[in-house]
Order: sequence, then C-alpha cells, then structure tokens
Amino acid sequence: MTHSSAATPDVSVILAVRNGGSDLPKAIASIFAQTFANFELIVVDNGSTDGTAAFLKTIEDPRLRVLAHAEPGLAGSLNYGIASARGRYIARQDHDDWALPTRIERQVQFLNAHPGHALVGTRAEIWVGDTPDRRYHDHPADDVALRFELLFNNPFVHSSVMLRRSALDDVGLYTTDRARQPPEDYELWSRLARRFRVANLPERLTIYREVPNSISRVGDDPFLQKLVLISSENLAHATGFAQPQPIHIEIAALIHGSEAQVSPTPDLAAMGAVIREAGRAIAGGEPSEDLSRRMVAAEARLKHRVRLRQRGYRGAVIAGRAVRKSLAAFRRALTASGS
Repeated sequence: MTHSSAATPDVSVILAVRNGGSDLPKAIASIFAQTFANFELIVVDNGSTDGTAAFLKTIEDPRLRVLAHAEPGLAGSLNYGIASARGRYIARQDHDDWALPTRIERQVQFLNAHPGHALVGTRAEIWVGDTPDRRYHDHPADDVALRFELLFNNPFVHSSVMLRRSALDDVGLYTTDRARQPPEDYELWSRLARRFRVANLPERLTIYREVPNSISRVGDDPFLQKLVLISSENLAHATGFAQPQPIHIEIAALIHGSEAQVSPTPDLAAMGAVIREAGRAIAGGEPSEDLSRRMVAAEARLKHRVRLRQRGYRGAVIAGRAVRKSLAAFRRALTASGS
C-alpha cells in the first residue's frame, strides 16, 4: 500500500518497525501532529507478524507511504526507506519514540540556514514507557564539541536526527556490514562528521522512550567491540592516520572497558597526548575553554579506568595469595592426618 502526495516533500521521515504493537500509533501520531506539513512519512514494515500491517492500512493521510522489507535488521530497513525517499532532508523516527510538534520545523529551519551542516539532532526527554523519568539526553549543540565527543561515543539521539540527503549521497547510507554494526547510527554519524558539520538543537524536542523489544536492540552481535572499532577509527582520523594504531585502539578500549584490548600497563602520558592532538585538530588551532574542559575530562576518564584496573589487579593478587595460603594449609593438614 502506498499513499503519496502530489507535491514533492521537503522532508522524508523514515520509520522502520517490526511488531510495533501499541507503540506505533503514538509515534505516527506525533509525526502527523508536526507544525511543518510538507513531509512524507515512509514506514518500512520489517516483517511484522502482529497487527502492524492492519493498523497501517487504516491510515488515510496521503503523506504516508508503507514499504515492506522482510530482511532482518534496522540498518537495511532504513536504507530501503531512504532509497525511496523524495525529500531533500531525511528525518529519523523510531516506532517507540515521540516527536514534539515543532521538531521537524525547527530542524528544517536550521538546515536551511546552515548549508555546511549535514546532520542536526535535538536534545531529548527520557521516559520509561509512558512515564517521564526526569532524565535527559542533553548532548552538546555545537559542531566542535560534538566532533570531539564522537571520538569516544555517540552524542546524538538516533530518533531525533535529520540528515541532508546530498550528504548521504556523498558518504553512503547506514552500513549493513555486521562487523561494523550495530551501532549503525554511530558509524554513520562518524563518517558524516569527517566531511561536514553537525549539530544538536538545544531544545528537547524528542521523547526517548525506554521500552523492551526495540528493533535497534535486537541481535546477538558483540556491540562493545564495534563501539571500540568506530571510536578508534575516529581517534585515528582526527590525528592524521588512515587506520587505527595500537594506541587509538587502546584508548577506545580503555574508555569502554574492553579489557581484552588493553595492555597491563597503559601509557597514560601517550594517550593524553593523542587526546590533546585530536582536540587541537578538531578545533583547527587553540581549543576553546569548553573543548579544553572536554579534553581534560577525557584524560580523567582514562586515569579513572586505569585506577579501577589497578584496584582490580591488586584485589585479584590478594585473593590469589589467600587461596594459595588456604590450599597450602589444607595440604599440610592432609599430610599431618596421614602421618
């Protein structure tokens, strides 16, 4: 089933869903309630077996387009939707999150006014189900701070993001390589940020809902190893390397607690130098006060991780000694009882 409006939309909203249940109607309603009207909503049904397809057939709004995509995986479903999109801007929407009414309008205004930006997200309220939790995703708003934070993690709420279609044409869509995703969003944002500017609006215009069985959370892949890989690639790129060097991998592994990839005695001085070099490169010169604080905080995280490891090693050594003493005493007791 496909509904389409006659006019070419400015924005294509891409929503991938598998078994949307009671969450999907509210997410779609939040898009149709937007103050910006010139959009199409492309819902990619990723093999739903519940009432999702039947619900979608009840919607008569001509801006809705429904595509069936039976292959599993969020990244492939999003790419399938983007391939059919007609808008110059691509907005993401998860089937279990909500967009506040002015979200799309504010993002279109921003991208229209900032042609060098390829990506703009928003800050978000965190809800548990249908209940506000007084927690927030208040990520940085400006390009430099975001590109620095991307060295280590993902400072964007996926369901809040709007992308410039022409930028996707340049860098490619979501990776479907299982060695690199999930996190497919962090991987794509990283590629975009190497070529274009990025931003978050400082307003909370998204409701990010923590619910079970989200499509982006299904799968058995080792998420942590891929997170370390992308982080190490970002560190390498920021410091002028085509591929991650051992120190980039070790920084990323230490930040994310991937113990198997961290040496017994990490070189904190060398790691700090890499972080400072990356910060200066991102700033294009002397870092601002805000970026300097972020650089210091990143080094502090590394030091904290090392201290935790040292305590763990000391605890393991003490425990090992205690076990050895207990075994020795046990053997002596056996020897004495047998004599």
